[in-house]
Amino acid sequence: MRKSLLVLFALIATFSLAQTMPAKKSAKKLTPKQVHESALVVDTHADTPQRLLDEQFDLADPPAGDQGHMSFAKAKAGNLGAEFFSIWVDPEWHKGQFVKRTMQLIDSVYEQVEKHPDKMMMAFSTADILKARKQKKLAALMGIEGGHSIENDMGLLRDFYRLGVRYMTLTWSNTNEFADSSGDEKDETLKHHGGMTQHGREIIREMNRLGMMVDISHVSDKTFYQVITISRAPVIASHSSARALTDHPRNMTDDMLRAIKNYDGVVMVNFFSAFIDDDFRKQYQGMKDARDKAEKELREKLKGADAKTLAEALNAQALEWREKIPRAPLKSLIDHIDHIAKVAGVDHVGLGSDFDGVSYNLPEGLDSAADLPKITEELMKRGYSAADCHKILGGNLMRVFKAVEKMRDRMAAEGEQMPLQKRKNAPKD
Repeated sequence: MRKSLLVLFALIATFSLAQTMPAKKSAKKLTPKQVHESALVVDTHADTPQRLLDEQFDLADPPAGDQGHMSFAKAKAGNLGAEFFSIWVDPEWHKGQFVKRTMQLIDSVYEQVEKHPDKMMMAFSTADILKARKQKKLAALMGIEGGHSIENDMGLLRDFYRLGVRYMTLTWSNTNEFADSSGDEKDETLKHHGGMTQHGREIIREMNRLGMMVDISHVSDKTFYQVITISRAPVIASHSSARALTDHPRNMTDDMLRAIKNYDGVVMVNFFSAFIDDDFRKQYQGMKDARDKAEKELREKLKGADAKTLAEALNAQALEWREKIPRAPLKSLIDHIDHIAKVAGVDHVGLGSDFDGVSYNLPEGLDSAADLPKITEELMKRGYSAADCHKILGGNLMRVFKAVEKMRDRMAAEGEQMPLQKRKNAPKD
């Protein structure tokens, strides 16, 4: 009894003391700026290599008044930690020179690293991205946009991987020798594959074996559904948005978003106004014939001109077209991120800007990489937590990239061998 009373008195004393002690302050809520600056920001698509090559553009020294989306200063202002530079070869204007042009674009990225080793480093893995972040350098990665760059040759795929390419978009807007594209699937004059050829399936398997991410942006719907079941590793959409909000074949349907979730992939939202705002899309599409005609006439006029002169003229023309349609509001971009997060889950959405590849038609207020913090600010206004924002800004892509690396290691442990093939003219279906 005496022991019980002593315990009771001790409890009463502890309670009384607790009542007189000041309450602990609740954890201070982070501001959007603090959240953004503490995040590893990864963007999976910038077409800047075309500027590096054709305009002799220098990321450290942009010309006065430059309206491009990428530079070291802009990347730093936006806390951009890693950029996947897009290696895109126009299938019309570089016909017969796909590999040469691909190699030149890759070289242009390496040139920037060599010129500015204090500001940028090549990254070939998730570990390299983290290393670059620790050294406060921009991690430079590369992704091939359009499988036509490998000319249906598995050996070239391996060569590009050795040079640092860490994802390949299976098609661009053109159907190639092994996969159908969303850009021309209604063109009855073309031979389509009903998705992918057998060789295309083997290419995906080889990408898994190498540790190269499979990118399904630009592919046809049939190709998409085949790819996600063929690939042993999660896939990415490096620069696609939500079709439920903007009815463009480049965007993902809700069913596709759920499939991406089921296979633990990630959709990186494209910033292009025509992919995130239906009003802009309709007006932009309505001007397509006139735009194409104007570009063709300009190219004909400057036939024989050096690459820099042509590129600068095309940029000036693109700026003129931009003024004809009001840019989409920033809200439209946030709507797409929000929609994908709600349909597929916050673990399956990220950023795939299409910087320097969308004719300056980014949403209002988002003029370059320097404005990336505005995305974090808008997401937090909608109730996204710091942890959610960190996932969207780069964490989700890092998770998928790591899963691809793990599958590579697993396949190596299983004894998966490099497939033998002729260097050129692989069998077609």
